[in-house]
Amino acid sequence: MKRKIAHITLVVKDYDRAIAFYTEKLGFELFEDSYLNEQKRWVVVGPSNSDGCRLLLAKANGESQHHAVGNQTGGRVFLFLETDDFQKDYQQLSNKGIEFIRPPKKESYGTVAVFKDLYGNLWDLIGPKG
Repeated sequence: MKRKIAHITLVVKDYDRAIAFYTEKLGFELFEDSYLNEQKRWVVVGPSNSDGCRLLLAKANGESQHHAVGNQTGGRVFLFLETDDFQKDYQQLSNKGIEFIRPPKKESYGTVAVFKDLYGNLWDLIGPKG
């Protein structure tokens, strides 16, 4: 049996703003944007040229979901974006206005810097060692 995690839900305030951020700022691809009803869409984004896990952008619905936007893991790093060219990606993201809250640092597993998405969720940009 072969299994994988296909999507991770990321709760957002607005579909179109989130799509713009992930495609224009992070350079992700919009894989799907289907209208399910007047308030709900199936929106999937992820890194181009990757068959890994993708993000399902889900518009917050209700008070508890609205409170989770930007803080889905209680202030911990939530998502990890791995790159084979750390310096190039770090520079491109910085040039596009991505806010890095921790500068690049060498760790035992590679180079890492922490950035915020448009709602404040924390991400690691990782250039693996070797």
